[in-house]
Amino acid sequence: MNTSPTTVAFQGVLGAYSHQACREAFPDAKAIACNTFEAVIAAVRNGKADIAMLPVENSTYGRVADIHSLLPESGLHIVGEHFVRVHINLMAKKGVKLDEIKTAMSHTVLLGQCRKFLKDHDIAPITGADTAGSAQAVAASGTTDMGALASEMAADIYGLEVLAYHIEDNHHNTTRFLVMSPEQNFPDNGNDEFITTFVFRVRNIPAALYKAMGGFATNGVNMVKLESYMIEGSFTATQFYADVIGHPEDPALKRALEELEYFTDNLDILGVYKTDVFRQTA
Repeated sequence: MNTSPTTVAFQGVLGAYSHQACREAFPDAKAIACNTFEAVIAAVRNGKADIAMLPVENSTYGRVADIHSLLPESGLHIVGEHFVRVHINLMAKKGVKLDEIKTAMSHTVLLGQCRKFLKDHDIAPITGADTAGSAQAVAASGTTDMGALASEMAADIYGLEVLAYHIEDNHHNTTRFLVMSPEQNFPDNGNDEFITTFVFRVRNIPAALYKAMGGFATNGVNMVKLESYMIEGSFTATQFYADVIGHPEDPALKRALEELEYFTDNLDILGVYKTDVFRQTA
C-alpha cells in the first residue's frame, strides 16, 4: 500500500482479527479500537486516526452485514485491501488442560466455524460479544473450565495459554479488509494490477442491469464482485456494489464505465488501489 499511517482505527477490542489486520498491514502504526463500524469511520473523519481498517467479506460467511451500505456515505475512500487468514485457537487460563474445558466462548460466527472440534471434545459453545472480548472475559473470569476461541494475538494480550491451534473446520477461512482514507488518492496507472471499486443505481427501465453489465463483457473487463442491497427503506431502490480488475484510465475499463453511466442514475467510484499479493498467491 502507498500509505504510511501512524494510527489505524478498527472495530472491536485489542486482539480482534481486525487488530491483527492492522498489525500485519501497518506494523509501525498505533491501532485504535472502536466499538462500532460507525465509530471507526468517525475516528478517521475527525482526525483521531489516519486510516480505517474495515472487514467487508469472509470466504466462509460472505459479506459483513451493513458494511456496504456504510461505505458510500462514509466520506472515506478505499486506498488498499488486506487479507487475514482466520486461524481459530482454543485458549484458557494458564495451567488448564484441554480435557478440563467444558465450555468455549466466542462470537457466534466463530463458534460456527469450528463445530467439529467442539463436538469431538464435548465442549459446549457460549456466545460472546466478539472474539477478543471473549478472551478478555475468560481471563477475568473466576472459572477454569471455560475457554475462548480467538486469535493467538488475543491470547498474548490477555495472558491466556493456547490449548489447540487452528481448529477451524474450513482451512481456507479468510477475511478481506478494506483500508479507508479521508483523502482520495487514485494511484497512477502503470504495470501493477489494480482494483476499481464503485457503487451504482440502475435506471428504472427494462433490462437496465443486463445492459449496464454488457459494457464490461464486451470490453473484456473482469468483474470480481457484484452485490446488491436495498437503500432508503425501499423495495424498488437497489444499489449495486462492484469490484473490477483494472484502472479507470485503462481504455477498456474507461469504455465500460462510460457505457455503465448511460444506464445508471448514480455512479460513484469508492476507490482505485493495487490488488493485494494474496490474490496472486491464494
